[in-house]
Amino acid sequence: MKLVIAIIKPFKLDEVREALTNLGIQGLTVSEVKGFGRQKGQTEIYRGAEYSVSFLPKVKIEVAIGDDMVERTVEAIQKAANTGRIGDGKVFVLDVQQVVRIRTGETDGEAL
Repeated sequence: MKLVIAIIKPFKLDEVREALTNLGIQGLTVSEVKGFGRQKGQTEIYRGAEYSVSFLPKVKIEVAIGDDMVERTVEAIQKAANTGRIGDGKVFVLDVQQVVRIRTGETDGEAL
């Protein structure tokens, strides 16, 4: 089992969700986050004054999947979230040791 974490631009969320749904992924977690990478934030003008925004708004998507779905999931996220510009985000894949569905007590693959 794997946990796929994607950090993407907020306006790409619906496209990524649709791409994952089309793969048969039934559940995901979405969080609004802030951060920066190579783009190092940006400069904005507010009421005539220029100021620097250190952290940019992003969306973090987390989805637990079976090992057989990793490549298709990462590819779907990459295609759906791509704008071709700096700040498109990153995808991380982590190992998952155990999953338990609280309601039924199902574990691991059955709990996904």
